[in-house]
Amino acid sequence: MGYFLISYDLGAVIKDHRPLIEEIQKIGNTWQCMDSLWVVKSNETSGLLKERLAKHLKGDDKLLVVGIKRHGASYNLNKDCSDLLSKKI
Repeated sequence: MGYFLISYDLGAVIKDHRPLIEEIQKIGNTWQCMDSLWVVKSNETSGLLKERLAKHLKGDDKLLVVGIKRHGASYNLNKDCSDLLSKKI
C-alpha cells in the first residue's frame, strides 16, 4: 500500500473531466489537493495506475503518476490535503 501523486493536463480547452475524476475516485482513498492534482492511497503500482487512468485520456492530454514518501512540502493547500501530507505520509 502506498501513496501516489496524480496530476493531469487535459489538452482541449473545453473537456469533460468527469470520467477521469470518477476513475481516480474509484482507486480508493483520494484527496483532491488542486484542480488537477490528487493524492491517492492504493495497492497498485504507479504503472498500473497510469494504464488505468490513460484509458480516459485523448490526443495531447498529459498524465503524471508518482509514488510519494516523506520529505514533501506544500503551501496553501486545503486542510485535508495538507494534513495528509504532513501527518500520514
